[in-house]
Amino acid sequence: MRVSRSPARLIVALSIAAARAVLYTAIAGQGTATIKPSQLSSHVGKVQIVGTVVGPVHGDSYAPGGLRFRMRDVGGKVSVPVVYTGDVGALFKVGQNILVTGRLHTGTLVADRNSMLTKCPSKYLPKKSS
Repeated sequence: MRVSRSPARLIVALSIAAARAVLYTAIAGQGTATIKPSQLSSHVGKVQIVGTVVGPVHGDSYAPGGLRFRMRDVGGKVSVPVVYTGDVGALFKVGQNILVTGRLHTGTLVADRNSMLTKCPSKYLPKKSS
């Protein structure tokens, strides 16, 4: 005699397996530290760095040597040289806060291609009262 199994048990088992996969991906997959330029020297491997663009900016982001500039801690004094290749976006300029992903190589952050995100300054200003 054959015993029929409840489809609810199958659904529960699949749900648990999916939850474990999502949790593993969130914890172990693609984790990248987000740091300030002043913290860069103590990190090894890939990092995301958040800071303010300071001049001089020179080079071309599509040339082999890349776009070269410095990033400073937001509101701070410590800065690090950056070499970047790829799209820079319309908001990129000296004084703009940005985020780039890359690795430290001989004292310079070598950013991953197309990893730059610019922060729109209007999002961080207090709302005007009416």
